[in-house]
Amino acid sequence: MSAALAKDRLGAPAVGFFILAGVAPLTVTEGVVPSAFAATGLTSVPAAFLVVAAVLAVFVIGYLAMARRIPNAGAAYALISKGLGKPAGMAGWLVAVVAYNLLQVGLYGMIGPQLASFAADNFGLHASWGVWAFGAWAVVAVLGLLRVDLSGWVLGVLSVLELVVIVAVTIRGLAHPADGGVSFAALSPASLHFSSLGPVLAVAVLGFVGIEQGPVFSEEARNPKRTIPMATYISLGVIAVVYAAASWALVVHYGSQVVPTAQGPDGTGMLFAMAPGLEASTGRSLFLTSLLAAALAFHTAVGRYMWAVGRERVLPAAMGTTGSTGAPQAASIVQSLLGAVAILLALGMHWDPIGQLFFWGGTTGGVGILLLLTAASAAVVRYFWTSPGDEPVWRRLVAPAAATVLMAVMAWLCITHFDVLLNVAPGSLPTKVLPGLFGAAAIIGASWALVLRHRKPAAYAAIGLGSVALSQRPTTAVGTEAPSSATRTGNAS
Repeated sequence: MSAALAKDRLGAPAVGFFILAGVAPLTVTEGVVPSAFAATGLTSVPAAFLVVAAVLAVFVIGYLAMARRIPNAGAAYALISKGLGKPAGMAGWLVAVVAYNLLQVGLYGMIGPQLASFAADNFGLHASWGVWAFGAWAVVAVLGLLRVDLSGWVLGVLSVLELVVIVAVTIRGLAHPADGGVSFAALSPASLHFSSLGPVLAVAVLGFVGIEQGPVFSEEARNPKRTIPMATYISLGVIAVVYAAASWALVVHYGSQVVPTAQGPDGTGMLFAMAPGLEASTGRSLFLTSLLAAALAFHTAVGRYMWAVGRERVLPAAMGTTGSTGAPQAASIVQSLLGAVAILLALGMHWDPIGQLFFWGGTTGGVGILLLLTAASAAVVRYFWTSPGDEPVWRRLVAPAAATVLMAVMAWLCITHFDVLLNVAPGSLPTKVLPGLFGAAAIIGASWALVLRHRKPAAYAAIGLGSVALSQRPTTAVGTEAPSSATRTGNAS
């Protein structure tokens, strides 16, 4: 057992594969994009993806600049702790854990039914969605305990195959336009009207959830000051082009029928219907692996968030240990147990696995990540205001300030149009309860920090410090802590 993650395991490609897997491009283009057309009734979805990508490109400038100074597997948690204070940091940490867990366990609600249908159609195997969901859960649980670079290359193969299929289908769709010609109007930001801006941007921004994961691997990457930014910028660029092109191809291929088709019974099959044959059959198979890859990526991210605070003794010390593979062992096991509980709860409560566990869970988790990143952007502004160092003014002030405003606007749009995102009636109970989870998480996290400040001041002082807190903790032997002077004094009393 160790208290440090395995170092120098990940290069820029592996980090990029984790990011791409978390973004899940095939899941988004097959599921989210048609839903965007259906929910908004607009054809400006391609432009919305480009606008959101531009906002995120501004956001990551300051986010990565601060992350270079504060490498921490807790990523946004560490930045918020340093920029906005330790109570805010713990609030952000719990929001991150809730959001990533919703994203990860929600995926089992889609994996289970899709695997059940695939196995029945192709192999004559019949079992409930829960059985297949637990099979996928077991794969993720095992891979989460293995070397991170092995998981990275598994995700790499799957991500590359996904992108190849999306590109092939996109080209096929553009080659067969509905009206005999290709129009670029849907790609223009001018197609976005203010009155309809909220719903379409709210849906589009959820397609990029996962792009923020690069700094999570800063303690395991080779030359992280170069590797993490490179992987993040390349992944963001690739995803922006893929999303905009795929959604544009749908507009071109279906023409004036793109919205009615998306709103009809065949809406979820629109992407692969553009390329019947080998591309479609391959794509449908890779859709399953896309879901599995995303589950593994989110499992890996939330495990490191939990490990980060265990290392600082904000959680029990066991949570801050790693196994012989260098993976956060206890945190990964806890995350797997949470996934199992979520599947059992969905089965016991007879939830609709796709409509409630996957769609509601994934959408709510995505909004939580957006709230987390908005707070992180504000933390960047305050941090560089007090500690500018040698960062140019664009990187430390202008870009982070602009990003904070833009991210706050997008978060507000998502909350305001939560009924559109969930496809439920305005003012219904889910539109109040689900976003309220993050308010409750923030209050609990901040309260826990205040409790630590009075009851365990050493743990409170270590919040957000990461490896610095570990290096300052006295030891008598490898992996064995010596009691601090404060502890010795307390014992004597």
